[in-house]
Amino acid sequence: MVLADQDSHRIADLVPIRHERMRESPFAFFRGAAAVMASDLATSPVSGLRVQACGDAHLLNFGVFATPERTLVFDVNDFDETLPGSFEWDVKRLAASVVLAGRARGFSGQECEAAALAAGASYTDRIAEAATMGHLDVWYRRLAVDDLLLLIDSPHGRAVGEKVVRKAHQSTSLGALDKLTHIVDDQPQILDDPPLVQHLPGRLGRLDGMSVVDHYQRSVADEVQAVLGRYSVVDWARKVVGVGSVGTDDAIVLMLGDDASDPLFLQVKEAVASVLEPHVGASRHANHGQRVVTGQRLTQASSDIFLGWTTLDGRDYYIRQLRDMKGSVPIEKLSPSELASYARGCGAALADGHARSGDSVAISAYLGSGPAFGRAICRFAVAYADQTERDHARFCTST
Repeated sequence: MVLADQDSHRIADLVPIRHERMRESPFAFFRGAAAVMASDLATSPVSGLRVQACGDAHLLNFGVFATPERTLVFDVNDFDETLPGSFEWDVKRLAASVVLAGRARGFSGQECEAAALAAGASYTDRIAEAATMGHLDVWYRRLAVDDLLLLIDSPHGRAVGEKVVRKAHQSTSLGALDKLTHIVDDQPQILDDPPLVQHLPGRLGRLDGMSVVDHYQRSVADEVQAVLGRYSVVDWARKVVGVGSVGTDDAIVLMLGDDASDPLFLQVKEAVASVLEPHVGASRHANHGQRVVTGQRLTQASSDIFLGWTTLDGRDYYIRQLRDMKGSVPIEKLSPSELASYARGCGAALADGHARSGDSVAISAYLGSGPAFGRAICRFAVAYADQTERDHARFCTST
């Protein structure tokens, strides 16, 4: 019922793509079923310690990206579901995703549990450190890419990480120009790859690329407006992304500076109510795009300068750069010990975000200094992974 309700509010011809992606594996189903897990967690006891929760803190929603100073950091990079909520919900979702990712790789139960334990232990340790720091030090704290690589204790894992860093440096709007466009009448135009990338007649789904950029500029700082004013929209197209977002009204917009050697790709994503909202209350922001942007700025170490929001025809959107030195760790290439190392990095990044928005002293005191919290989270992760596999099996027979 939860997923069917979401489907009823999405673009009908894209819903089959969402279902196809969720059928691929229990882990893929889990990625698309954040609303299901939120509903399940709402029936469990909570600590009462609230943070700006990510709401969808699974392994693949962490990654590498550049700060405005062009330094690569590792952090949470998806905030579609962000809303104030219980800190442990994010930790539980992260740990469950670790177990499911390990099972998808064929790892043993013991290896999956070790990786989930690593995520919980890292979160506990990082929150404890934050509890001893001043507020400004917590605010400025970040997990640099080099720090993430230090967590990886194998030559193969470090090689994978270094490749991610190299690719991130190449992931720019200029680098995307050749991959995403072709020349039409001496002008770059976004390549169609229907139904995933597609120009639609008249209007783009429900939005217009020119209008969304024009309206969204009001939400960014004056200096960013000045930069945007040097670019002109030349093309836009609908672009389907992710698993959980499939069916929302999303697009990419191509802008050019003085010529085609100076492109800027923006991603436009429809923002709907967070999956947490039925269980923790409505956002204080009337615009769900603003909810996403505010939550991201509050918890992320450093955010894209072009991050902003708008409303068009009664629908909320947020906007960001499509490619800005972004990179993700290929989970499918990690060994069991490397998965545990990566999980430690995710746990640390999640703790930093929670420390910025919540009371790290209270959370640390609640967690304690021993392994009890990590073990409890691990037990939950294994049980929830089992439940997800059963849910996935039912989903595959019903869609």
